Amino acid sequence: MLLIAGLGNPGPRYELTRHNVGFMLIDRLSSVYNIRCGHSTGKALWGRGLVAGREVVLIKPMTFVNLSGEAVEDFLSEFRVPIESLVVVYDDCYLPLGRIRIRPAGGGGGHKGVDSIIRCLGSDAFPRIRLGIGRPMKEDLADYVLSPFTPEEMEVVDGMLERAVSSIEVLATEGIAGAMNKFNKAN
Repeated sequence: MLLIAGLGNPGPRYELTRHNVGFMLIDRLSSVYNIRCGHSTGKALWGRGLVAGREVVLIKPMTFVNLSGEAVEDFLSEFRVPIESLVVVYDDCYLPLGRIRIRPAGGGGGHKGVDSIIRCLGSDAFPRIRLGIGRPMKEDLADYVLSPFTPEEMEVVDGMLERAVSSIEVLATEGIAGAMNKFNKAN
């Protein structure tokens, strides 16, 4: 089983913001694979189903990004999933808009949601998919990540989410190395 946690902030105010591309990917997986993420347990919305023939639990933490670790820790414990079967999907301002980067482990890179997960789990040994949102030229970073994408940017984001769904499918069938080989190239 894979536990796929997309990071974001709950509520309509944040729905289409840059910080919520993790939620957007969960919504896309939910739609493509007909997995209803309507269960509300503890600190997350979630759904269970199959992606590319592999059992998955899709999670959208409702704790706000900075406390994502609390929800993720609860689900790892509840479903008795090893940490290496956790896949965390989140926005990355150090990647150009539309770029995907997959890693098997590593630090949080300044992302407070990933830092929260590392702190709660006591380990950084979980795969992650970083979704590029670009970096602001002059705007404050906090304001930037909480701002919505422009219509032109949403076209790029849509393509990135399509590739991210494909990367999850490859990860589910071929593992992290296969997904990295196919999706870490310039995209």
